[in-house]
Amino acid sequence: MLENIINQIASYNPNADIGVVIKAYNYAESAHTSAQVRLSGERYFIHPYNVAIILADLHVDVATIAAGLLHDVVEDTGITYDDIKKEFGEEIANMVDGVTKLSKVKYRNKEERQAESLRKMIIAMSKDIRVVIIKLADRLHNIRTLQYMSPEKQKQKALETIEIYAPIANRLGIASIKWELEDLSLQYIDPEGYNDLSIRVTEKNEKRKEYIKKIIANIHEKLSEANVKADITGRPKSLYSIYKKMYFKNKSFEQIYDLIAVRIIVDDIKDCYGALGTVHTLWKPIPGRFKDYIAMPKPNMYQSLHTTVIGPDGEPFEIQIRTLEMHRTAEYGIAAHWKYKEGIDEQTNFDEKLNWLRQMLEWQQETNDPQEFMESLKIDLYVDEVFVFTPNGEVVNLPSNSTPVDFAYRVHSAIGNKCVGAKVNGRIVPLDTKLKTGNQIEILTSQSSIGPSKDWLKFVASSQAKSKIRKFFKDKDKDFNVEKGKEQIEREIKKQNLVPSDLMKEDWLKIVADKYNMFTVNNLYAAVGNGGMTDNQVVSRLKQIYLEKNKDKIELDKIDNLQKNPHKSIFDKPLAKAEKHESGVVIKGVDNIKIRFSKCCNPVPGDAIVGYITRGRGVSVHRADCTNIHDLNDSADQRFIEVEWDGGKQATFISELQIKALDRPRLLQDITSLYGEVKLNAVSLNLRITKEKIAILDIGFEINETKQIEDLIKKIKKLNGVLEVYRNKK
Repeated sequence: MLENIINQIASYNPNADIGVVIKAYNYAESAHTSAQVRLSGERYFIHPYNVAIILADLHVDVATIAAGLLHDVVEDTGITYDDIKKEFGEEIANMVDGVTKLSKVKYRNKEERQAESLRKMIIAMSKDIRVVIIKLADRLHNIRTLQYMSPEKQKQKALETIEIYAPIANRLGIASIKWELEDLSLQYIDPEGYNDLSIRVTEKNEKRKEYIKKIIANIHEKLSEANVKADITGRPKSLYSIYKKMYFKNKSFEQIYDLIAVRIIVDDIKDCYGALGTVHTLWKPIPGRFKDYIAMPKPNMYQSLHTTVIGPDGEPFEIQIRTLEMHRTAEYGIAAHWKYKEGIDEQTNFDEKLNWLRQMLEWQQETNDPQEFMESLKIDLYVDEVFVFTPNGEVVNLPSNSTPVDFAYRVHSAIGNKCVGAKVNGRIVPLDTKLKTGNQIEILTSQSSIGPSKDWLKFVASSQAKSKIRKFFKDKDKDFNVEKGKEQIEREIKKQNLVPSDLMKEDWLKIVADKYNMFTVNNLYAAVGNGGMTDNQVVSRLKQIYLEKNKDKIELDKIDNLQKNPHKSIFDKPLAKAEKHESGVVIKGVDNIKIRFSKCCNPVPGDAIVGYITRGRGVSVHRADCTNIHDLNDSADQRFIEVEWDGGKQATFISELQIKALDRPRLLQDITSLYGEVKLNAVSLNLRITKEKIAILDIGFEINETKQIEDLIKKIKKLNGVLEVYRNKK
């Protein structure tokens, strides 16, 4: 096995120092003992070995391959970061540590998990992008062996791969990994659609082989006459890209012509344009289907000429023309331009190629809302682009549907804030005009401008513009929001029958501010004042800090007394007057006490539950599997109390489902007819469509027991295009 890795490295880097790879191989094999096995029954070491093979296929440096072999030893064995650093040095140890940290994150809900996974990946990329390349290789091997997981886990992992890992591979320009991640994930997201498409593509490709062979022969003949040396091949289109065109653009299989693209690889840029001219003398190009990514490369460094022509039988097909160096970049992306590789010129513009990454990191630091973060980041990752020009002729790339305002903020924040008008190709246009590739843009500014308009948020397309406009208004209204937020927190504390001065200590508020990446107490107040976070979030954290700081003062007999007499809080403040509760929950040994159901997990009859004595609001009932319960500190264990459902009560509860499905006609109608069949009453419904055409529905139902909602989940899962259904704990 080791020989396979060494041979692969030698094929692209014969002078590499493979000693560190051999050492890492032996070290990892020893650390992952034969007792460690995967779900497939294979030795666990098979996984890091395959990750190393994938990395070698990407032609990365030996340090990255060594880190790939070692990437799980800190997480899954007794070996520490310091052990790796001592044996292999700081560079490799930091990469292993980076990959480990990406795997160890815990979140309150799925939305937060995805948002923080992406946020941590971006931070890891900004420190050493090799960490994320290792993570992509790790995910690729896991997806290749996904058949050993449960069907539910298969779909979850596949969806996460499509939404997070494939777009990052695309942004890094690693096409080979992107295509495989997408095609393998599609097998589990829509197995029937994948199998049907796979059969149809195979059948059609067999018929097209002779057709493509004839086209390649024609191009070879003409290029030889023009003395242009070229390597010409036919490349099949990935199944997922065909699937997207059929599903999201409502095209039939017969309407998709570019199932195979012809790729021409030549020696230099001059020959690229020469080959393009030759192709256009053979067949007529389709207007609007020519793209010059050589003159205007994509942000992921991709360069190529793309043209679609009408072929010999009147059937359109795509031709891509590039140099060998461009081809390596297209296949291996950022790994093909490695600044850490031996012998690479230190004056390389590699760092400039990663400007998009630094910009993305900067834009996303300005939001703490997981949903806003996910949406803005998906714009950055899934972006279709337009290329426009400054008045000086410099090229600026922007997301599709961008406007002059997006352009202004891309140039500079001050230009955006002072923008009062714009010219496109010398003519004044409205600020919400959609820009097209090739437009020349000039921004008109005024020093007397009072700043951007909130209406701009309705039409700007780039994360940068949205972020800067929001920041302007947050800064402008900050003083007002600071006072408003402070008052809201004080009011919430009093509402819980507590004393503001007991909790609102400057150093405690600073701890809460740091927890939510606010960094100053005023920023924390302002965030509450402008609705960026709730007063209850802040008060909950302050109460936790109170308990931590006063651990020694809270004697066990006081806790015991609290359980016996729930009218006293840990803060020595009286609870609000107890009321007779019609909740359908019984507290063992206690009667006539306030009960409330926790909003973080929404327990309903049939769920295993646990009671938690709160400071000021009676007993809070949680689901036994609620992550907030498990996250409580040790001192809180004394405040749990036994609770159970009252079988004699028929109370009504709200339970919320989140449904993720491929957007399609009649989806909502099909779902509503299902809950009509089971006679459930929907009390709330929220539907949003993501950039990648996935519908996310949050529906709240009135129910009497969990069986009602479980039966509905089973029915919804059987619907065509449904990816995930789960009880929302929010």
